[in-house]
Amino acid sequence: MATYWRKTWPFHMLLLPALLLCIVFQYIPLFGAVIAFQDYQPWLGIKGSPWVGMDHFRYLFTYPDGKQVIWNTLIIAAFKVAMNLLIPIIFALLLNEVRKMYFKRVVQTLVYLPHFLSWVILGGIMLDILSTEGGIVNRVLESFGLDSIFFLGNGHWFRFTVVLSDVWKEFGFSAIIFLATLVGINPALYEAAEIDGATRFQQVKSVSIPLIMPIVIVVATLSLGRILDAGFDQILNLYNPLVYSHGDIIDTFVYREGLNNGQFSFGTAVGLFKSFIGFILIVISYRLAYKLANYRIF
Repeated sequence: MATYWRKTWPFHMLLLPALLLCIVFQYIPLFGAVIAFQDYQPWLGIKGSPWVGMDHFRYLFTYPDGKQVIWNTLIIAAFKVAMNLLIPIIFALLLNEVRKMYFKRVVQTLVYLPHFLSWVILGGIMLDILSTEGGIVNRVLESFGLDSIFFLGNGHWFRFTVVLSDVWKEFGFSAIIFLATLVGINPALYEAAEIDGATRFQQVKSVSIPLIMPIVIVVATLSLGRILDAGFDQILNLYNPLVYSHGDIIDTFVYREGLNNGQFSFGTAVGLFKSFIGFILIVISYRLAYKLANYRIF
């Protein structure tokens, strides 16, 4: 054991800064979650604030907007999970068929780029192109004789816009894992299928898709653990009071009620409820991934 530590201590020291940051910003703040069970007042502090037990959790389900916020989160997150799985798979299968490497690399670079832009930047871009006053999308609609659409002011269109813009931002980066799997397929399988007279479409159907299904199952099941993460950064930069009934999610609700309105205990209770449900979903998703695709962390 002593020999092991003499050889590996530099690598452990490299991990130390990241470990310290994780402890300071991820684990120590967990002790503050106790205010979810208190009527927290900043001037009294955690020790001096009165204990109210589960009152804030019960209030969440009687709060006029509580159930709607949970429902909005589930709808938006479910569509994001589904589309961010389906579109990258289709894109990876199509890009894998491209034989001109220069064109393939250019396309890959272009579709990866939006992933590295923050929603602060992309939110401003979306506001401009979807504007009813000179936005390029509505100009195109009007050129075809259609009425302009208030994408970010109509609840139903807002959900559609949120899901579509998130897919546009992430599908290129999400496709990396599927492209890596496709590249690892033995070329002899395609050659054997071609000898048997299979067309390119039949090769994709009979070789590519079955061989990437295990990783598809893993990604799909692990995505269940993020079903309550509907995208705080994106929603915060795009939504407005006109679409609260259809676009307000748990994270933005916590931000607005907990920080903006000063209801620290209630906001913490809502966030803690989300974390607890998320933890259960993560455990279930890992069990499903192990059962369906024999996926294990270690």
